[in-house]
Amino acid sequence: MAIKILELHHHAVRTGASQEEADRSMTFYREVLGLGADAGRPQIPGIPGYWVDVGGRAQVHLMGVEGTSRFAQGPGQDPASPHVAFGVEDIAAARAELDRMGTSYWVSEGIVGPQSQQIFMHDPAGNMVELHQADTCRCQSVTRINP
Repeated sequence: MAIKILELHHHAVRTGASQEEADRSMTFYREVLGLGADAGRPQIPGIPGYWVDVGGRAQVHLMGVEGTSRFAQGPGQDPASPHVAFGVEDIAAARAELDRMGTSYWVSEGIVGPQSQQIFMHDPAGNMVELHQADTCRCQSVTRINP
């Protein structure tokens, strides 16, 4: 049985490692595309950036990273690499289904919050995919900021 995906949550992209590079990217998204930043983005150690609100329904995560982040669990297992993220109905059921299908994945916990759990994997083309519990989403009724 397929995993129950409820939403496209975000697409994560890299901006360069400095806060200035993240700011420059945020300026583009704000001034050119008219998008604002989610004021609720937590401080992620070693990763400056922004969560850009897209109509209250999805986000673009701007991540200030070059090379491998401190959260990497091995080659190709860096949650700060570009990826697409989906909210799932039940993260435990998603893990069970991945196990049943023999799909390779890894789990990151506590990066964006003390209770956060993110499942990462690669699709057949090598693109990184994230799954997380949908009710932990900050896309609904976010507070926008304009740095």
